[in-house]
Amino acid sequence: MRIPAHSVCTAIRDDIVSGVFERGSRLTEEVLARRYGVSRVPVREALRTLESEGFVVTRRHAGACVAEPTEQEAADLLEIRMLLEPLGAARAAQRRTEAHLKVLRGLVRLGQERARRGEGEDLRSLGGWFHETLAQASGSPALIALLTQLRHKIAWMYAVEQPVRPADSWAEHGALVDAVARRDPERARVLATQHAERVTAAHRLRRPPGQPAGAPRVRSSQHPVNIAGARH
Repeated sequence: MRIPAHSVCTAIRDDIVSGVFERGSRLTEEVLARRYGVSRVPVREALRTLESEGFVVTRRHAGACVAEPTEQEAADLLEIRMLLEPLGAARAAQRRTEAHLKVLRGLVRLGQERARRGEGEDLRSLGGWFHETLAQASGSPALIALLTQLRHKIAWMYAVEQPVRPADSWAEHGALVDAVARRDPERARVLATQHAERVTAAHRLRRPPGQPAGAPRVRSSQHPVNIAGARH
């Protein structure tokens, strides 16, 4: 069975974001095809997609390589997210469905429970699902795609400090869901802006190898990838 290029793309992107492939390293079709157990055709298609997303660059005499974004480019991503997330929240207040609300409220309940128990890693995953669902509720495919790409690239470039009071963060999520439930786009926009400002302050730029000691780095351990279980 032919594995679709988008699954290969997801696997390569995940490995770039997690640091399996370091910034500036070469990405050869042969090595990637062997790593993921696929032919070179879906790898080639995946690399083209990742280049359009900014994760990969093509260099003369070297071929495809992991991109090496500048600090300014990284800072721009946070600023762009600050503009788009409030827009997404406002759209969600106008276009959400009852199904979206049910998922959002369930995530808030789980987040509040995990916060009381101090389960930090679970909170990180739940927060990602919350913002992904909120974006889906906007009903805008273009906006959803932009926010998804931003989320991946910010995770690649930044480490995020856990909040000192995670319960406060989930209270903010709960208030945002209430505004979305009331179909109040302006309130949703204000709350999303305030939340994004607080979260942005907790981001710390990841430093690639060769930069000052003591700065956070992306890990480089190798792990096999399960294509069948890759998230899209």
